[in-house]
Amino acid sequence: MGEDSARRAAEVAALREAFEIGYRLVDTAEMYGEGGAEEVVGEAIAGALGAGGLRREDLVVVSKVYPHNASASGVVEACERSLKRLRLDQIDLYLLHWRGNVPLADTVAGFETLRARGLIRRWGVSNFDVDDLRELPAGACAANQVYYSLSARGLEFDLLPYQREQRLPLMAYSPLDVGALAQHRGLRTVAGRHAATPAQVALAWVLHRPGVIAIPKAVQSRHLKLNWAAAKIRLTPDDLADLDRAFPPPRRKVALAML
Repeated sequence: MGEDSARRAAEVAALREAFEIGYRLVDTAEMYGEGGAEEVVGEAIAGALGAGGLRREDLVVVSKVYPHNASASGVVEACERSLKRLRLDQIDLYLLHWRGNVPLADTVAGFETLRARGLIRRWGVSNFDVDDLRELPAGACAANQVYYSLSARGLEFDLLPYQREQRLPLMAYSPLDVGALAQHRGLRTVAGRHAATPAQVALAWVLHRPGVIAIPKAVQSRHLKLNWAAAKIRLTPDDLADLDRAFPPPRRKVALAML
């Protein structure tokens, strides 16, 4: 979102509809549309709050800082810019988008400054593997956002078990593999059992994983409604076995997938 001004009204409307459906978490980043996505999110939230259909305390806003802006002072300045675009006083969860050249200790210092000032509630990371997470202060990181879907299960070998052990939530971006799973033949049988679409099954599978939250992108009204309904699908042991055969879990350590 936020990359084409001609689509802005439709994107704001999509977010407003999402709030009406019941969605309460919005994920964005300063990178998306070079701030344009945050502006779209800010406009949609302001409109929903003004209309009385949404309470700020019920909404979780997630944004992310570029690695090159993640120095102790740079992360503070970047967050202030994001807050202005979002029209908010506080970001609920602020993430380092991926690991760059800035020492993690400097980024953490910046995050803690933001938390002390009340500009963010919690901080976390994105695209971090186990070794990266182990460098962070124990118990300080609130979440790790990574690419996770039926077709990208490599992190199940060690990252997901580690995060469960640490009680660190995993946010799964691109749970539909950028839409590729919507037409995947391996999902059709399971989808048929539930009168669902393959995309809904793929999303339900991610939601079924303990300690995982899915953040699929959707702009079209139909997709917003289908994604919401996917949360009600209860996959059976037979379903899960069929999905494991179609999308085998990893047997060894693999590089962390990224998009």
